[in-house]
Amino acid sequence: MSEARKTASDGGVATHRESPTGLDLDRLGDWLAAEYPGMVVGELTASLITGGKSNLTYELADSVQRWIVRRPPLGTVMATAHDMRREYTMAEALEGTDVPVPRMVAYCDDKDVLGADFYIMERIEGVPYRYADEIIPLGEARTRAISIELVRTLAKLHRVDPGRVGLADFGRPEGFLGRQVKRWKTQLDASFTRELPGADELYAKLVAAVPSESASGIVHGDFRLDNVLMGADDLPAAVIDWEMATLGDPLLDLALMLTYQRRARVVAGRESTDPATYDATLAPGYLSEEEIMALYEAESGRALRGFGFHLGLACFKLAGISEGVRYRHINRQTVGAGFEDSGSTVPLLLELGLESLKEYK
Repeated sequence: MSEARKTASDGGVATHRESPTGLDLDRLGDWLAAEYPGMVVGELTASLITGGKSNLTYELADSVQRWIVRRPPLGTVMATAHDMRREYTMAEALEGTDVPVPRMVAYCDDKDVLGADFYIMERIEGVPYRYADEIIPLGEARTRAISIELVRTLAKLHRVDPGRVGLADFGRPEGFLGRQVKRWKTQLDASFTRELPGADELYAKLVAAVPSESASGIVHGDFRLDNVLMGADDLPAAVIDWEMATLGDPLLDLALMLTYQRRARVVAGRESTDPATYDATLAPGYLSEEEIMALYEAESGRALRGFGFHLGLACFKLAGISEGVRYRHINRQTVGAGFEDSGSTVPLLLELGLESLKEYK
């Protein structure tokens, strides 16, 4: 599935007289003036940051500062998948830990302002590597180092004690995996526009294979290379996009990260395109799946027993996410470019999910 690159210029610059879709600058400016007097200096401008396929992200600026604004997508969505309060609370709780996160600035649950709740955070300088041509110029050694730091950052997150950072009641770890199976089946049903062979079979096999016990910790929900801003020193400057964060089995984060990589590898093998346009995880030097798993085990202290179930569930989850994006695109509820191929790899993901269940017993 092709995706638009993340750039700050793609939405165009807006003023109080011309706001980007989903971000009314007049209303936002009035709210900030009332709730945070003196925060804004001069006129506000904004641009849509494209690349993500879920929540909408904008760069907001006045005459001296820049921030990032996040709000849910347009149209009807699953509230649990686009919870701004959840994102804000998680990132705020992780400030002060060794997991790099942006500083949270403001949260608003008054839907009269933008039509949905939203939050504002500091803008972090960093690169969200997505395509091979963005990372290949760094060379194999730096690419390898970046992928190592990505895995180490995930392990750092999974070592955080939720209770020590005020997140003891943030989610319900008990029964997490079973609820995830049902949740993504609900998402697929709610996004129905076509028959998806294998979806019911994968769902049934996942239901039958849910582990009676699983690990517990903080789950990012969509951990991958382009959801981590890499600094000029090739170290993670900030982990972003916490919209699906919760407490549950952290191994699902690892499984989803590997599923993105598996999908990219299969798609690259099927298409006759320039290797530079492949996913960044296919760049020379990037850690292999086996290396990632071994490093994660060493850094996190977590064993990967029964990991085939997590991989199968990750495929099912990503299929649900992708089909939801496709549904919103068909119903003209998306903003920006790059949605034309949304959902194109859902059949592949369902195939990969059925195969993954046979692995790592």
